[in-house]
Amino acid sequence: MSWIPFKIGQPKKQIVSKTVERDFEREYDKLQKLEDQTKKLHKDMKKSTEADLAMSKAAVKISADLLSNPLCEQDQAFLETMTVLDTAMRRMDSFNQEKVNQIQKTVIDPLKKYSGVFPSLNMAVKRREQALQDYKRLQSKVEKYEEKEKTGPVMVKLHQAREELRPVREDFEAKNKQLLEEMPKFYYSRMDYFQPSFEALIRAQIGREKQGHYPLKCCVFGALLELFDICGLPLLPSNHLSLMVRDQQLQACVVYFTEMYKIFSELTDQIDQAGLTDDQRERETEAKLSELRALSIVADD
Repeated sequence: MSWIPFKIGQPKKQIVSKTVERDFEREYDKLQKLEDQTKKLHKDMKKSTEADLAMSKAAVKISADLLSNPLCEQDQAFLETMTVLDTAMRRMDSFNQEKVNQIQKTVIDPLKKYSGVFPSLNMAVKRREQALQDYKRLQSKVEKYEEKEKTGPVMVKLHQAREELRPVREDFEAKNKQLLEEMPKFYYSRMDYFQPSFEALIRAQIGREKQGHYPLKCCVFGALLELFDICGLPLLPSNHLSLMVRDQQLQACVVYFTEMYKIFSELTDQIDQAGLTDDQRERETEAKLSELRALSIVADD
């Protein structure tokens, strides 16, 4: 059996019940996971918007390269088709930039603000832990004098130790009570806080659909298919002409954006029932953040 040394400053009396400590650890563990998930979501959303912008910029470059293809000088019909494609890609890039700006304002920024509340919470937990250690140290000191012979000097020191212990015990109990009461409120606030942001995220996609983003793509790619099939325009080797205008690629694009159109049309009916604009959702999110910051455990130091 290994020898366990005596822990100096540890009281014999159990000052925090196992049930209370278990409840505290459970609630704090949930908030730590929420912090990690919020940071990860914020990071992933930034990556998503960056990739979205990169994709639309790449599409603009491809259409511009196709427009400058030597075949456009030889065939007027092909030139007209590439001009339509280039115009469409630039319009979609503009729509995409608007969508990304909207997501930044209504989703990414609120995620960042929510993440900014956790340091105050973690500091409150550290203060509670420090108060607990002070409580244990002084409780151990009281117990030491209680075990000694009850002489005059010992009784004086015992009285002083108890007086020193009382405010420390009250401070710990107050901090512990606040955290146990408010950590669940913090945790469950996530639903009310994030709901407007996620609705705005869907509306950002719906906005593109309503502006003609997906129908525009379907029409453009469909027109290209029809042009190649009816006019019999030659398809150059893939090393000379982008795969984007190859027959199979165009068909896949039409199918994909047709399905996207259907999906976001259905979401339109669901989200629009709330009747809230993105500005109203943003104000709602700010109000929820103010409520969260009003909790004593995350109040600004």
